Amino acid sequence: MEIKKANNLSCPLCGLLLQLSEKQHVCLNGHSFDIARQGYVNLLPVQQKRSKNPGDSKEMIVARTEFLNTGLYQPIAERFNELCHELTVGHKDESEGVCLVDAGCGEGYYLQSLLSHLERAGTEREVSFIGLDISKPAILAASKRSKKISWLVSSNKQLPVLPGTVDIIICMFGFPVYESFKESLKPGGKLILVDAGQDHLLELRNIIYPSVNMSDASDLAGAEKSGFDMYSDSRLTYAVNNVPNEQLMNLLHMTPHFFRASQEGKQAVSQLQSIDLTVDVVFRVLHASHPC
Repeated sequence: MEIKKANNLSCPLCGLLLQLSEKQHVCLNGHSFDIARQGYVNLLPVQQKRSKNPGDSKEMIVARTEFLNTGLYQPIAERFNELCHELTVGHKDESEGVCLVDAGCGEGYYLQSLLSHLERAGTEREVSFIGLDISKPAILAASKRSKKISWLVSSNKQLPVLPGTVDIIICMFGFPVYESFKESLKPGGKLILVDAGQDHLLELRNIIYPSVNMSDASDLAGAEKSGFDMYSDSRLTYAVNNVPNEQLMNLLHMTPHFFRASQEGKQAVSQLQSIDLTVDVVFRVLHASHPC
């Protein structure tokens, strides 16, 4: 597999193609965006920010990195890799290039895992990987995982790619913006949604909440309205035993549960030596079918 840097990035201010010029990306209108020393590019203009430091904090990213590096979520990465392998290698002409975008990539664990998997699998296809997140600390951490991936500070509301140039968009435990995703995908492109199932981390949720919401992954009414159809649907459920307190606290800090949980619930978790957890994850692949 030949990994190529993304050549379909667009200016977040005017939408024109960004071309690489020395250590900058520049559009024909003269808008320029520096490549940071760490290798990422900030394509999130001030006017697209809702706060000074949007997205996950540095503390959340450190917790997520430490937890994911334990391998406790490795089965999720492996199932995700299998899905992407099928869509990139098994369903297209080998002579065609593929562009994958991880929209809300966090600190890059899953996209780096996919890159390594596809490299081991072997293919003659050219592949470009784009990982973007609204959190600058997340992209700073992600840029340490691989220099082969185009890491961007950006928003899912306006993907910084030319319309109709992406084969696969990935949204792992994130916030899909279906209109933006649909515009960015090629005809027939795929959107992979990975979400928590109703039993995900149930044991932890029973501790931190007075009552537990047992709803499953979000419905797809918005996706259908934007022109997506279901392509495939699967589930992964497994047990993780004896998760130590240190990793349990990292897990709590890396998720929205940390902000939603009561102080009493957090205190109860902090006093646990270890816990057995259920991992329940839903994988849905959507097909970009008809125009919006």
